[in-house]
Amino acid sequence: MTLTLAEMAVEVLSTADGRAKTALSHAHAARWRQARAAGTPLPIGHATPPLRPARPARPDLLPPREVPRRRPGSPQGRIALLHALAHIELNAVDLHWDIVARFTDTEMPLGFYDDWVKAADEESKHFNLLCDCLEEMGSHYGALPAHAFMWRAAEDTATDLHGRLAVVPMVLEARGLDVTPGMIDIFEKAGASAAIAALSTIYAEEVGHVAYGVKWFNWLCGRDGLDPKEVFHGLVRRYFHGALKPPFNEEKRAEAGMPPDFYWPLAEEMAEAPGTAGFR
Repeated sequence: MTLTLAEMAVEVLSTADGRAKTALSHAHAARWRQARAAGTPLPIGHATPPLRPARPARPDLLPPREVPRRRPGSPQGRIALLHALAHIELNAVDLHWDIVARFTDTEMPLGFYDDWVKAADEESKHFNLLCDCLEEMGSHYGALPAHAFMWRAAEDTATDLHGRLAVVPMVLEARGLDVTPGMIDIFEKAGASAAIAALSTIYAEEVGHVAYGVKWFNWLCGRDGLDPKEVFHGLVRRYFHGALKPPFNEEKRAEAGMPPDFYWPLAEEMAEAPGTAGFR
């Protein structure tokens, strides 16, 4: 029996082991692409994704402030940085399959599904690249604690597609565009060629993921007769439990279709608010 796209998404979300999850993600993305190329797209269907995706027994998940600080000047610090990034990428795999399965009651063009399946496929590659780097350095994913900050955004926006697009690709993934060049510099100084190659791939492809968020957020706002900038500001204030912190990679954000007046007013506003915490 042919699975629907939503059912395939739930299969990925229900797989705990990171390598097995990403292998299934690659396989399902290939099935979707092959059917699209043949002119016989798979049915989107309907399925019930879990509120939280299956996860391996390790790493231990801690509140963000309890995760040990990373000191990337040392080999162990660089391992900790790569481990944190692998954890983010594994969450991103689930976030992109979750958006495929969770909002099927909202009628969207097939291009919406093309984009998020492609994003999930690329995040799966990113996770495996980082795991390969960790193993080359004598470690592995799960060896260190991590946090569940990113999945809180998914839970908070589980019934709000506008909110999901605003917070996940347009805030969390856009933050990756800001910080990745500095991380590449850390590994260049250490002469870590595999990590440099992995991070360069991630950096190039994450621009597209932010762009998908911007595109579909604007599409929804246009369909509903809403001002995208005003809606974005309201949704970030409602759902994002952190601070938008400069410096911003304005060049790459613009490449993804996000102008400065989307994020600078929020950064200035949040900087003045007591008790805000940055994304880490």
